[in-house]
Amino acid sequence: MPNFTVIFAHGRESGPWGRKIRALAKVAERLGCRVISRDDSDNQDPELRVARLLDEARAIEGPIILVGSSMGGYVATVAAQVVRPVGLFLMAPAFGVPGYVEQAPHPICEELTVVYGWGDELVPLEAVVDFARTHQAMLHLVPAGHALLEQIDWLTLAFEQFLGRCLSLNNRTGRERLMATL
Repeated sequence: MPNFTVIFAHGRESGPWGRKIRALAKVAERLGCRVISRDDSDNQDPELRVARLLDEARAIEGPIILVGSSMGGYVATVAAQVVRPVGLFLMAPAFGVPGYVEQAPHPICEELTVVYGWGDELVPLEAVVDFARTHQAMLHLVPAGHALLEQIDWLTLAFEQFLGRCLSLNNRTGRERLMATL
């Protein structure tokens, strides 16, 4: 089985190794994935963050899984249009936020999960639900705020299930992958 690389993209106000990313990174490492958590704390421009993520992803051999939180969710989604990761795991993705260039990104991936907190006061629920509906994503609405920290234990379980689906996708033959899309 090829080595998967999980790339984390953090939010505007957080950093590359916050509590949430540390918890999810442990899950990825336990499942045998290489983990990269990008540090974009030096800039607030989502489009520059997308360009940086694309540069980093181009240098990686093997399958990629993108994980993003808040602005990092937007960044990972826009990058997924080019990177074409096996999976995309989004937490409170910054959709429907004025000033972001891509208001309706169309990620290309086989597995897509979105998690949103009912108490999120930064990202509009409607934008997240519209995105999930449009892309037929697995959507989890949980009792939490924007950072989702109230749901860390649940998040790690959901992420482990997501990664399991991603890893099993890679074990399918080309014919099985084709049949799964029909």
